[in-house]
Amino acid sequence: MSTERLVAACVSLDADVLCLQEVDRGQSRSGGVDQTAAIAEGMGAVAWRFVPALVGEPGAAWRPATDDDLVAGDPGYGVAVVSRLPVRAWHVVRLAPAKVRSPVYVPGGGLILLDDEPRVGLAAEVGLPGGDHLLVASTHLSFVPGWNLAQLRRLTRALAALADDCVLLGDLNVPNPFARVAGWSPLVRARTFPAPNPSMQIDHVLGRGRVPPVVGSGAHLLALSDHRALTVDLATGSHLRR
Repeated sequence: MSTERLVAACVSLDADVLCLQEVDRGQSRSGGVDQTAAIAEGMGAVAWRFVPALVGEPGAAWRPATDDDLVAGDPGYGVAVVSRLPVRAWHVVRLAPAKVRSPVYVPGGGLILLDDEPRVGLAAEVGLPGGDHLLVASTHLSFVPGWNLAQLRRLTRALAALADDCVLLGDLNVPNPFARVAGWSPLVRARTFPAPNPSMQIDHVLGRGRVPPVVGSGAHLLALSDHRALTVDLATGSHLRR
C-alpha cells in the first residue's frame, strides 16, 4: 500500500481525532516512512503520537517495545492517535502477550499456530470545543480468545484511573456481546469484519462517564483494510474515527 493511498483514506474520514492500529514506523514493507506523521500532515493535525508495541518486523525478528522506544529510530509497529484538537497530555498502557500459541485462520493456508505479540494502549487528553477534556484511547488487542478480554479489563481500569470521561477506540478482536465492560457503553453498533461483507463486530468504540451524546455513527469500507472504519460524531461537533 502506498503512503499516498493511506493518507487519502484517512483524510476522507474527516476526523477531529483519528485512532489508528497496525501502524508502521520505519518499516521496509511500507517504504520506511513514519505513517503517523504522514497522516498527521495530510489531516492538518495539531497533535499526534505513535507508540510501538514491538520493535522490529511483525512475523519476523522483533522484540517487545519499551517506553525508551517512543522516540527511537528503530523500525516499530503499534498504534497511534492523530488529533486536529489540542492534546494536553499523553498516556501509554503496555499489555503483555499471551504465553501460549493460538490457532489463527489464514486464507488459503488454513489454521496455523502463532505466537502472540505484545499490545499497547495510547491515550490522549483531548481538548473539546467549550473547554472540556475527553480521554481518547487507541488499542489493538490480542487475537487469543480470553486473553484479549483480560487485556481489555486491564486497559479500561487503567484509563478509568486517569479520567472520569473516556472513549476507547480500536480493534479489540472481541465480538459482541463480549466487549461489554462494567461502566463502559458501546457508542456504535455495526459489523466491521471482514470488510467486504462483514459478519461480526470486533472493532469497537466504548465510552465511560460524561461522554457527549452521539449524534451520528457508521462503519465505512476503505480500500486499504480488511476491517471497516468506525466513525462516531459527538454533540460537541467532534468526530472520532478508527
